[in-house]
Amino acid sequence: MIQARILAPLASALPPGSTAVDRWLLAVSVVASGLFFVTRGGPSCPLGVVLKGLAVATLAVIAFRLLRGRDRWLLGGALACSTLGDVLLELNGLFVPGLGAFLGAHLCYATLFARDWPGLARLTVRQRVLLGVLFVASATLTAWLWPGLGHLAVPVLLYISALTTMAALAIAADTQYPGIAWGALLFVVSDSLIGVTRFRAPVPPGDYLVWGTYYIAQCSLVLGFLSGRSALCDAPHGRQGGARDSRLS
Repeated sequence: MIQARILAPLASALPPGSTAVDRWLLAVSVVASGLFFVTRGGPSCPLGVVLKGLAVATLAVIAFRLLRGRDRWLLGGALACSTLGDVLLELNGLFVPGLGAFLGAHLCYATLFARDWPGLARLTVRQRVLLGVLFVASATLTAWLWPGLGHLAVPVLLYISALTTMAALAIAADTQYPGIAWGALLFVVSDSLIGVTRFRAPVPPGDYLVWGTYYIAQCSLVLGFLSGRSALCDAPHGRQGGARDSRLS
């Protein structure tokens, strides 16, 4: 009874074919994220690092369990790189390695979403508007941060380019994978807050905003993609078509 009450609300978030193990993993992720969120007001501690890593690492395990083929390695890889980046950013002096880990995550996400690029002619008005907002915001943020970047100008510019590309491809693929556009945009918001805090001035309450937008972004990207793949597998004339097992092609 207790297990049912805990897992039932999470069942609808996961695609058909998921099991109680996947629902428990998602529950662990949500709890770890919540506990990490409430510790944001204090100094970094080993428990906080563990909770932060666990929140996204469990999402990676879900991706590896439910997907197969290239999708498994790209989505799982994006989340694994994100987990590494989460841990590195909590450790003093490892900002650049953390940036590199998240660069790898964005490249994995971008490659995952690029397959579903519909072409400019097929973009909806909503997608065009979101892309316009994204590019203007990215250019504005880069110009504003540039004077304070110093020796990190090149790696930060590369990172912003990868982040913007990932978000643009997610917006374009949103018709196939509902919710990933908003997940990608929240990722941009979260990373922008980190950049402003580090290179301009602290944003109160920055730590809470950064983690809240980031975790919702990751969940939106993961669950949106899994839902979209499930729908494609179920479609009788979809690209995947035919019978499927508990793992998504």
